[in-house]
Parts: sequence; structure tokens; C-alpha cells
Amino acid sequence: MLARFALIALAALGSAACSTPGQPASAAGGGGAATQYLIGPGDEIQIFVWRNPELTVTVPVRPDGRISTPLVEDMQAVGKTPTQLARDMETALGAYVKSPQVNVIVHGFVGAFSEQIRVVGKATTPKALPYRRSMTVLDVMIEVGGLAPGAAGNRARIIRRADGTTLEIRVRLDDLLNDARMSENVEMLPGDMLLIPESRL
Repeated sequence: MLARFALIALAALGSAACSTPGQPASAAGGGGAATQYLIGPGDEIQIFVWRNPELTVTVPVRPDGRISTPLVEDMQAVGKTPTQLARDMETALGAYVKSPQVNVIVHGFVGAFSEQIRVVGKATTPKALPYRRSMTVLDVMIEVGGLAPGAAGNRARIIRRADGTTLEIRVRLDDLLNDARMSENVEMLPGDMLLIPESRL
């Protein structure tokens, strides 16, 4: 199975090399717009304060979406980019430190709940994944270990919510994984749900 995924991944790279950078892997995927990583609960982040090692810490983002650091007991982190959080930390620390310079580095990626990709149904390991820019359905299937026995891969669909509407995008996973049919390698968007039904047989 791993060897098959490796061959398909190589085919995907070759296909990407022939396409226009920044375009979705499939027209059905839509989007393709640049996105920025948003911090989510469970992320592990390093707050680096230049020339203030006593204020430099690595902390988890709590379930309530906040972090606690020296001198700043409660700071909202969820839903912000690392750069936005760094600027907010500079503002908060400015009451104690002259002209603080802060960098925020994310070590453990989970992502905002609304941004996660969810895989439901007959995957080997159904789970939620942090969204990454240019992520495709093949990337998702590699992350979850492929299809589980009894999966109806060619009846899978992506549920996408955008502008108050819900779209269903059909994707033939068996054709993608077994035959390397790269036309099925749809680009994923933040918040997508991949549903893999069970075979009716």
C-alpha cells in the first residue's frame, strides 16, 4: 500500500510540474486562493521575545483558545495568524518591556476547528487533519492511511460549505488510488469534509 501511494504521489508531482502554480489540482476543487494558517486549540506555540529570554516560552493553546505566558496571563490565540498574535503580544508586553519584539512559532499544528479537514467513514484512520495550503484529496488519503476494507471509494464525496451554501463534490477515490487517475485529485479547502461510504455489497 505504501509503495502504491509513493507511485501515485510521484505522479501527482509530475502533474503539478506541468500545471500553472497556485491553480487547484482539479477544476472541481475550486478556490486556490492563498490562505494563512490560523492558530487552533491544542497547537503548541513558542513565544520568542527578542533579548528577553526569561519571557521566551513554549506553551499550548488551551481549549478556551487562550494562552498564558510570563507577564501576560490570558491572551486570545485561536483564530489569529502567528503574525497577528505576535503583534498582540508586543502590545501587551509593551506595558512591561521597552519596544518588545516578538516572534510566534507554531510547533504542533492542529489548526482552528473551522479550518480542519475531516475524514468520515471507511478510511483506515478517520480523523480531523490540520489544513495545509495546496492540500489535495490524495494528501488527505495518505494522512489517513488509505481506504479501509469494504470502502466504496468511487462513491466518496467532499462536503464543502461556502457563502451560506453546501456543495457536494464527487470524487472517485478507487480510481485515484488504484489507477493513479490524477483528474480525481481534487484540491481541498479549509473546513472540507470527506465522506467515504461503505460498499453496498
